[in-house]
Amino acid sequence: MNISSLFLQLFLGLTLLLGFAKPDPDPLQDYCIADTKSPLFLNGASCLNPSLALSSHFTTSALAKPGNTKANPFGFSVTLTTLANLPGINTMGLTMARVDIAANGLVPPHSHPRASEVTICLQGVLLVGFVDTSNRLFTQQLRPGDSFVFPRGLIHYLYNLDSRHPALAVSGLSSQNPGAQIASRAAFLSNPLIPNEILEKAFQISSKDVAKIRKNLGG
Repeated sequence: MNISSLFLQLFLGLTLLLGFAKPDPDPLQDYCIADTKSPLFLNGASCLNPSLALSSHFTTSALAKPGNTKANPFGFSVTLTTLANLPGINTMGLTMARVDIAANGLVPPHSHPRASEVTICLQGVLLVGFVDTSNRLFTQQLRPGDSFVFPRGLIHYLYNLDSRHPALAVSGLSSQNPGAQIASRAAFLSNPLIPNEILEKAFQISSKDVAKIRKNLGG
């Protein structure tokens, strides 16, 4: 087999694999209410017997209450739907989030490795944006009723421009387990810590700067 034929087969194989790749697997039935008491460890959760399904499995008040924006130095709180508070969301491939942001608070640059996100501003004025893999920034100011999409896996942020009043947004994410990684905390507060010399070279800072940033982030 010649090289060109080998590369062609490899390319076709990768194309097929990527074509079948999805953030979450498709459900094989109308619904799969999470059986949170099951001892089985699955990619998702095992299903409750459909005959035991109730309307309450498909509703939640988890997003009704404001989150505590004083719990972190950035001034934000994210409340998520989970299998515990909304078991009917199991295998549906989505998560809802309530995002409370204090006056001049920030949801710092972060990413969701397994989900795209659409955010709707409900209260206040938000400055949002994401950076693509060519380091191009896409940013927009949102007022109540405005929406913005953050592509899967890309660094993005939300900032409350109002210095006196809190802001509120609701987001939908395309995975029941989107994951979240705050860039600054991942770089400076990993476990175990990334060696200082790596951070010094990567960010062109001194060892004192590394120590100061870690302290500021709560490390």
